[in-house]
Amino acid sequence: MSRQPSIWQTALSHLKTETPTQPVLYFAPATLQATAQRFIDGFDGLVTYAVKANDSRVVLENLVAAGIDAFDVASPAEMHALRAVSPDAVMHYNNPVRSRAEVAEAVALGVRSYSIDAPHEFEKLRAQVDPDGVEVAVRLRLQVEGAAYNFGAKFGADADQAVALLRMVKEAGFTPSMTFHPGTQCAAPSAWSTYIATCADVAKAANVRLARLNVGGGFAANRGVAPDLESIFDAIHDAVETAFGAAAPVLVCEPGRAMVAEAFTLATQVKSIREDGAVFLNDGIYGALSEAPSIGVPDRIVTATSDGEQHCGVKAKRVVFGPTCDSIDQLPHPLALPSDLAEDDYVLFAGMGAYSLATVTRFNGYGLLDMVTVQRAGL
Repeated sequence: MSRQPSIWQTALSHLKTETPTQPVLYFAPATLQATAQRFIDGFDGLVTYAVKANDSRVVLENLVAAGIDAFDVASPAEMHALRAVSPDAVMHYNNPVRSRAEVAEAVALGVRSYSIDAPHEFEKLRAQVDPDGVEVAVRLRLQVEGAAYNFGAKFGADADQAVALLRMVKEAGFTPSMTFHPGTQCAAPSAWSTYIATCADVAKAANVRLARLNVGGGFAANRGVAPDLESIFDAIHDAVETAFGAAAPVLVCEPGRAMVAEAFTLATQVKSIREDGAVFLNDGIYGALSEAPSIGVPDRIVTATSDGEQHCGVKAKRVVFGPTCDSIDQLPHPLALPSDLAEDDYVLFAGMGAYSLATVTRFNGYGLLDMVTVQRAGL
């Protein structure tokens, strides 16, 4: 009979004992639930979770246990994943582009909140959805600073278009709301303030009182600097009070990255070190590090020997490759790694809960990630 714990204290304690040869994601449920509570306590409205960031069953179960009872879903597959965990959870279908078959499935699964950003997308809803008690949020797009990249290139209506859409929603008998997304990894409170003020202008121009205002996701996770979420919460509160006054809509937010990132740590193993110092890991951009080319490599990194002891050698910049045969499987910038790093040693990345499991591939047969539960996240 095994005497190993089902929940390890830390990632390093597991590595030292088990010496895994596959990439491992270490999950700290206590960290996830604490982050959920931070949003619930700090945000002045309904806190939902964007399932796309990490749809693992254990993540959804822990968020439900923490008191999250509404979720942003982007596809029927995410709806089914959520229903398997919580048959009563409220689902907001805020991917504004849907096929007619997807609309029908959402209706069958009880979805009563949708977003739109174009007239033909609204027509798909109107053809299949009974408007009684169903919310339709018009998604706005603006050029704002502070995010890693702009979501407005793909989704959202300009202000004038949003006015027309909002009128259409009201005239068709749906509950009118608005939503926006300031862009991923956004740490600038001003982005939310600008969006909120423009939403108020749009609603006024359309002569529509908003039932709710969804201030989106985009909340930043720790990428070397811990995000000041409370400053963003305060900016949202103040902007809504200023822009809407007594007609303020109910607020909704839908964090994904900021909710789940800190609860996971990725451990990779060194496969090879070339004569020029280049390092090959057993995971890369086709695996849990898929976001590296778009928003950079997480810069909270620890290395450990094959028996779980941390290195003490002088660090130098090294090129890092993933395990596949594709030459683009390379981290976009060299990493500062110790001089005494050797084959079979480990390189650990903190804050890896978002878009790691969700976007991993099995290219070349790699990408298989083990998950281990730990009491404490981080390094």
